[in-house]
Amino acid sequence: MSVTPDKVWFVYLVRAANGALYCGISDDPLRRFAQHQSGKGARFFFSSPAVALVYSESCIGKGDALRRERAIKRLGKGAKEALVATGSLMHVLDEHSSAPMGSV
Repeated sequence: MSVTPDKVWFVYLVRAANGALYCGISDDPLRRFAQHQSGKGARFFFSSPAVALVYSESCIGKGDALRRERAIKRLGKGAKEALVATGSLMHVLDEHSSAPMGSV
């Protein structure tokens, strides 16, 4: 019996016009970003439109993407900006590992 590999999913960050960062998951982040821009995505963008897809990371399956999304959402604004700047979640988590999750 063959094992079917998990579908690749992504966790991504989109910058809104007001500077806020939105974190989500998708199996196609470019398509999802287009949905956010067209007003057919998350309600988050109703008050401030999506302007840029600033980060994406591939994950092995939807469950992995959900776990990564949860970890990113626990980060503070500064850590999320560092993630966008460095492109590496592990780098950001290493730098903030001594701080409690809510205080970053």
